[in-house]
Amino acid sequence: MLIKKGNKIDKYIIVITLLLISFLDVKAQDNPPNIVLIMADDFGVECVNAYGGTSYKTPNIDKLALQGIKFENCHSQPVCTPSRVQIMTGQYNVRNYTRFADLDRSQATFGNLLKNAGYKTAIAGKWQLGKEKDSPQHFGFDKSCLWQQSRPRVNKAKHDTRFSNPILEINGKVKSFTNGEFGPDIVSDFICDFIEENKNEQFFAYYPMILTHCPFIPTPDSKDWDSKSMGSKVYKGDPKYFPEMVAYMDGLVGKIVTKIEDLGLSENTIIIFTGDNGTDKPIVSMFRGKEYIGGKTKTTDNGTHVPFVARWDGKIKANTKNFDLIDFSDVLPTICEIANADVPSIIPVDGVSFLPQLFGKKGNPKKSIYSWFSGHGDLKRLKEFARNKEYKLYATGKFYNVKNDLYEQQPLPLESLSRQERNVYKELKKTLSVYKHARTKK
Repeated sequence: MLIKKGNKIDKYIIVITLLLISFLDVKAQDNPPNIVLIMADDFGVECVNAYGGTSYKTPNIDKLALQGIKFENCHSQPVCTPSRVQIMTGQYNVRNYTRFADLDRSQATFGNLLKNAGYKTAIAGKWQLGKEKDSPQHFGFDKSCLWQQSRPRVNKAKHDTRFSNPILEINGKVKSFTNGEFGPDIVSDFICDFIEENKNEQFFAYYPMILTHCPFIPTPDSKDWDSKSMGSKVYKGDPKYFPEMVAYMDGLVGKIVTKIEDLGLSENTIIIFTGDNGTDKPIVSMFRGKEYIGGKTKTTDNGTHVPFVARWDGKIKANTKNFDLIDFSDVLPTICEIANADVPSIIPVDGVSFLPQLFGKKGNPKKSIYSWFSGHGDLKRLKEFARNKEYKLYATGKFYNVKNDLYEQQPLPLESLSRQERNVYKELKKTLSVYKHARTKK
């Protein structure tokens, strides 16, 4: 039976429906999801099949993208520590970056903020953010299983310590493995165990992977894997093993996803995958039909353009793409909004939450992003720029169309810019000016 327009019953139904929707929204906010953030090491966008890479096998990452959302324009910093500081604090390096392999202990991370919101927290993988025994716990992680915390990259015999028979620190205690173990297996097991232990709690698992950083070495799936090896003595190793390392890394991503699925947590867990910076320099890959040179340490796109995919069953629409410009400063405000975690106003967060975009809404996308990059924190090697999707302006005044000039070989002559280019130049100059006095004196 149709209900006539204006009928009291019709109005009651509308009111009750609205109240029910409001109630369900509140309930959803009262029970925020688990969060798993996976970040591969030295892994640019060109390495992923879902983005157009054809040199490697990445079925598990591709599946995440197919089941969720793929961001086409995500940018990191060009090197490990600067990216880690930015993603964990939500601030551009100009504000709080001190030196390589360190995170200033005055800073708050997403670990601190989510722990304060009631989450169980863990980190496993590569640290490189301070040698103190309690560093991970100081920055908000209940549990930790890390490589390169207080120990150096190599042992006394100059063997790299991250892969075969590794030296790791588990909750601050050093442990040497000598029975043919593979470091990435140990830390991924740690994440899986943490997830299972906290399946009835709200948890945040941060997994900054050890793979695919050099030395490029055989994995346990390689024909010439040597379980007795105590680690490479050659820093770069042999680039021929990079495809095998990519495949193994992708398998570990699948391992984490399978654990979540087996525990029935898919609808209450958002899984995010990204890379910390561009692929290392010896690696040349095929990307969208062209050779693509690894650009780690460089501020060109091949040094900063990284994959970024997210899956949350029942919340994020499958097989969607987003073309908004995002960077690592945006991750903290996004996951804090997902977790209903307060971000104190005293923290000068530079990022903008892209939670609406995850749900297919417009949100508040950035028109441009900013980068202050100095791997060692000094001004001598500083590279500072602002950019949008197509253009990049350095503080030096050099202006590039990065869409057409990937490796920034030909700066645009300022005297002959088009009207549209002049407008972009002015906008990017404004972005640079915002951070002119943001550097904290150390």
